[in-house]
Amino acid sequence: MEDYKFLFKIVLIGNAGVGKTCLVRRFTQGLFPPGQGATIGVDFMIKTVDVDGDKVKLQIWDTAGQERFRSITQSYYRSAHALILVYDVTSRESFDCLPEWLKEIEQYANQQVITVLVGNKIDLTSQREVPPETGLQFAQANNMAFLEASAKEAENVETVFMDLARELTKNARKYLLRNTETVDPNITEITGETTNISYGGCCGSG
Repeated sequence: MEDYKFLFKIVLIGNAGVGKTCLVRRFTQGLFPPGQGATIGVDFMIKTVDVDGDKVKLQIWDTAGQERFRSITQSYYRSAHALILVYDVTSRESFDCLPEWLKEIEQYANQQVITVLVGNKIDLTSQREVPPETGLQFAQANNMAFLEASAKEAENVETVFMDLARELTKNARKYLLRNTETVDPNITEITGETTNISYGGCCGSG
């Protein structure tokens, strides 16, 4: 049996060039890859973290933002426990596309999925086109948690993923507690395909 208590699938979505790959690489490898090329299709990385004494395995899927890959990436929504919707604070266009991404979430994702909005590249202060309050208002209007981050400076990157890990673990523990009479106690791997965890709390997507 593998050495972890829970396994969660987190999928990053958003326009091409907003820094999804850099966020994933910064969190999983502690690296900021300069000149990072566009993701082709879907890539994923794994990181195991500690949440209140439990080992939690995060399977983090980095999806391409280009339209031509959309049919591929949409298939990864349904089994996701959490979605990180990323825009670039220096690109108003990437922010204005957020409603389209929300439509995809509504169409393809599990109803219990947790969605977090992240405004990336806050290190580029002189190039900012989207104020923090604009991102916050959009997140609140759509019942999402919100953070601004910088993959380059490692600002809030750990917070984004660890807050999700804690929220997912909390909900998974509640699920197991509610279902102790019907769930095999030896089954501790929680996946979207085999369970129907009720995700709630501050990060709930409604």
